[in-house]
Amino acid sequence: MQSKIAVRARSAICVLLLIATPLDAQNTADGLAVGRKMLAEDNPGELWLDRGRELFHAKRGPKGASLEQCDFGLGPGKLEGASAQLPRYFEDTGVVQDLESRLLTCMVRLQGYEREDLVRRAISAPQSDGSDIEALALYITSRSNGMKMNVRLDHPKEREMYKAGEYLFYRRTGQTDFGCVTCHGDAGKRIRLQDLVHMTDKKELQGVVSTWPAYRGGHFVIRTMQWRLSDCFWQMRLPDLEYASDVSIALTMYLHRRGNDAVIQVPGFKR
Repeated sequence: MQSKIAVRARSAICVLLLIATPLDAQNTADGLAVGRKMLAEDNPGELWLDRGRELFHAKRGPKGASLEQCDFGLGPGKLEGASAQLPRYFEDTGVVQDLESRLLTCMVRLQGYEREDLVRRAISAPQSDGSDIEALALYITSRSNGMKMNVRLDHPKEREMYKAGEYLFYRRTGQTDFGCVTCHGDAGKRIRLQDLVHMTDKKELQGVVSTWPAYRGGHFVIRTMQWRLSDCFWQMRLPDLEYASDVSIALTMYLHRRGNDAVIQVPGFKR
């Protein structure tokens, strides 16, 4: 699978780079916008959808079971609209979970996998076939395509997680005294050719949170929100963000809640 993806993706990236050759910033931004539109129409990430569908229905793991009985909040096996309401509180675990932490729960309970093994392989290496969780997350989220995000704060633990995420978004820490808001708190910021999303602006935030999981052109692989957050922590020179930790779920809860009413459309395409 990877060889086909690599050929298509590298060709697409070359087109994007050629379009982005004008010297002035405005022409460069316009060129990048055109290139991204072209890539979105022939997104290599679509190839991961079939894999995710197969993995979801396949009987796998020590227990030889599928994920068809996994409850993502709307009942066992009901995927349409489920990811649009995540993160959320789950009675059976007693905690707030996002899509990927819920996947871990189901793969451990239903299929018999060891959580540590799943976490170790959850984020794949660049230019690889990707991980099972990345493909599953994309497939499950795609079942909500065209639906609006609707993250609720009905349960006290959901409200607590939201407030924790808000605090973490604005908190400045580490050797660089950085926080999420440092890069994403104002309009017009950029790093090299990359525009930084103004996440305190609801419209800009909606355009981001509704497009993950996304195909990462520079890695030639599907990436998820958990990866996006962990990469931000790395760029801020903070300690490694533990996969599916309360910190990552809190930030996701805050961003997804504020992104309510955005229409989900995955896979997105990121440079």
